This record gives sequence, C-alpha cells and structure tokens, in this order.
Amino acid sequence: MTTLEKVENAPAERKANPLKSFITGGFGGICNVLSGHPLDTIKVRLQTMPRPAPGEKPMYSGTLDCATKTIRNEGFRGLYKGMSAPLTGVAPIFAMCFAGYALGKRLQQRGEDSKLTYPQIFVAGSFSGLFSTFIMAPGERIKVLLQTQGTGPGGEKKYTGMIDCAGKLYKEGGLRSVFKGSCATMLRDIPANGLYFLSYEIMTDEYKRRFNRPNVDLIPAIIAGGMAGIFYWIGGMPADVLKSRLQSAPDGTFDGIRAVFKDLRKNDGISALYRGFTPVILRAFPANAATFFGIELANAIFRHVAPNF
Repeated sequence: MTTLEKVENAPAERKANPLKSFITGGFGGICNVLSGHPLDTIKVRLQTMPRPAPGEKPMYSGTLDCATKTIRNEGFRGLYKGMSAPLTGVAPIFAMCFAGYALGKRLQQRGEDSKLTYPQIFVAGSFSGLFSTFIMAPGERIKVLLQTQGTGPGGEKKYTGMIDCAGKLYKEGGLRSVFKGSCATMLRDIPANGLYFLSYEIMTDEYKRRFNRPNVDLIPAIIAGGMAGIFYWIGGMPADVLKSRLQSAPDGTFDGIRAVFKDLRKNDGISALYRGFTPVILRAFPANAATFFGIELANAIFRHVAPNF
C-alpha cells in the first residue's frame, strides 16, 4: 500500500468537541503559565519601561539586563510577579480559547467526520480569540499592573496582589477600568490565534501524513506547539506592545489604542512595536510546548478512559 493510500484509509477526523477542548485547554494553560511567566514579566517590563530623558540611559538595555536587575532588586520572586492573575484565570482563559477553536471548527464542519481546509482552520482559530477576550482582557490588565508596579521613579507599590488590584480598579473606574485594553487584546488575539492554530495543524497533519499516524504523538505535538507559539507572537507582538502600554498607563493618559500607537510612533519609532521580542520568543517555544504537552497528555487520557467522548 502506498503512503497516499495509507493516508486516505486513515480514520477520518471526528467532529470537534468544545467541551472536551474546554477541559484539555484548561490543563494545557496551567502548564503554559508555570513554564513561561518569568520571561513574560521581562517582556512586559521592557514594553512599558519609562521613556528615558535626553542623555539618560534606558532603565533596561535588554532581556538579560532586565532579568539581572529584577533578580538583584526583588529576588527570583520578582520574575513571578503578577502570576496569580494568569494562574487563577489561565484555566478558564485557555479552556475558552480551545473551546472557541473547537466551536469555530464545528460550525464549519458539514458532517461528523469532515475535515476542514487550512483557511477554515485559520477562521476557527481567529474565532477563538474573539471567544476568549472577555476573560483574557481583565486578567491581562491586572497582570500588567502587578508586573510593572515598583519599576518606575519612586518604586511605589500600589497593589498587594491580584484581588487588591481588581478591587481598586473597580472602585476607581468601575468595570471600564477592569476591562481596559479589551479592544487591544482582541486586536492581538484574533489574527494571532488564527496563526497559532493554523501552524499547529499544518505541522501535525504533515507528521501524521508522513508516518501514517491516526493521532499526533507526544514529542511531535510538543515541537509543533512550541513552533505555533512562535508564529503567534510574530503576528501578535505589535498589538501586544500597544496593549501593555495602554493597560499600564495612568487613567487619562490615552483615550484608546490609536492614541497609544500615535505616541509610540512619534516618540519611539515603529521598531518599538517589537520591543521585548527577545524574551517573547525565548518564552514562546517552551511555554507553548508545555501547553500542547498538557493538552495531548489530557487527550491521551481521554482516549484511554473515555474513547467516545
């Protein structure tokens, strides 16, 4: 039997199950945060550091300098600032993201075993970004504020933790303050999630085709997940920089993401849209490899204990 015949006779793809993806995505998200938060803290600090006065050096010269200063001034725990927000919210965030992706696939599938084209995969992935923004945006807002407090002049620390930050934001500006940066989060996640899932599906499909496998094995899934994370940030980095600046700025500084972009272009140049790219890419592969490790491990468990789920 030829390779093509083997592929054609392989089991067809089952219709997407949003509930199953909700569970496996939540588990994968926890793996993501535990492995990637320190580099996320460095990324946010590089993106939001104060603009130096003429003749002064920037607060951080790069990724290594930021990590060194953070550890020296705050200890290793400083790299984990703000982790409570994503760790608490990460299960529902990733669960909603992967459930949204499965729902986006299901809405386009005509039959129980129909396989989507790659443009349809991109649409389903983009839909997941819209689906998860309502949970993602407030968690990102709190995370950014906790990661950046104490880094500016005076080193003032306004918030004692996630709950304190959420409460003060609501007290000062209501839900609008808590959800500040939602449009920027959506602007990042809709196209970036499309690239994320599309690249993962292309790589895993190629593996299954080459080796005639009905399911992707764990090691290839980890590698494909890590690469998918890199593609996500290549597409999503500019919007993420704008989002971080908007969410960390004092109220009244910017009236929206367009004002943030105008300020960045005028004072820092377009290249600033990729500020913090080094820690992002250093984090992207291991964090997203961990995500898909968790997801594929959960899928393997489901195939063993509940094969028809």
